[in-house]
Amino acid sequence: MTGAAGRVGAVGRAVVEGLRRRGLQVRAFVRRDDDRAQALRETGAEVVVGDLTSSRDVADALDGCGQVYFGMAVSEQYLLAAVTTAAAARAYAGLEAFVNMSQLTVSEMDVTSTAESHQHRQQWLVEQVLDWSGLPVVEVRPTVFLENPLFQAGFSWIPRDGTIRLPFGRAKTSPIAAHDVAAAVEEILADPSRHVGRTYELTGPRSESIDAMAAEISAASGRTVGYTDVPLQRWLDDDLRALGLPDHTFQHISTMARLHAAGRYDRQAHGMEQITGRPAGGVADFVRRNPELFTR
Repeated sequence: MTGAAGRVGAVGRAVVEGLRRRGLQVRAFVRRDDDRAQALRETGAEVVVGDLTSSRDVADALDGCGQVYFGMAVSEQYLLAAVTTAAAARAYAGLEAFVNMSQLTVSEMDVTSTAESHQHRQQWLVEQVLDWSGLPVVEVRPTVFLENPLFQAGFSWIPRDGTIRLPFGRAKTSPIAAHDVAAAVEEILADPSRHVGRTYELTGPRSESIDAMAAEISAASGRTVGYTDVPLQRWLDDDLRALGLPDHTFQHISTMARLHAAGRYDRQAHGMEQITGRPAGGVADFVRRNPELFTR
């Protein structure tokens, strides 16, 4: 289980916790031995500290594992880490499943695509490598997370000004909460045999405009929330830049903003229902689970 101590949405941590509640053995691979690693130990998981770009560290972590979940934060080293993990996994016969956390945008890419971010390109390449690998792969392609800096920057204006500030124009989007993605991954890992060889695309329950999203937030929070459509460059300079993201991450999030405005995230998929038997929660559910993000 890589990415077990991740920050954005903490999918890996939630998957570890869910699998442990089922009584399953979990080995969590983390970059640093910190308080997040200790929290994983407290669930009963075995915690291994290492570097995903180190073949020795990855091989040691995979030794004896029947299933692998690969998830990693946005990083310039994403491709190297994923290929290293896949190569190590191939060295062990009897692997039941290699579950890869990808991204929905790659479904619209090909070898000559240029509109996407450097991170998107790496994720597309990883899917190609896994397809060639002969491993028992399950691809999980969520759309943008509600916890993504893109939406967190947009939502951060609600407590102050009662508005979502984003550069999407009238475009629609179908974001999903990390806990729903984690529930899908947990279900796959708990019973992998019926999922191997499949690709699942995960979105929220509907694709909607930011005006419609603001109406949902208004109803769930009990306060009037509107939408301020900001020119892309102004939003990048004034809002996204203020988050202090690394250059690679900034380029990725800014590209996602541009692709949103172009309608690339106006997608509706049913992977959640196929895996878990239920749809993902909507924006109103996210507000109810995270009220502190929407109140003064």
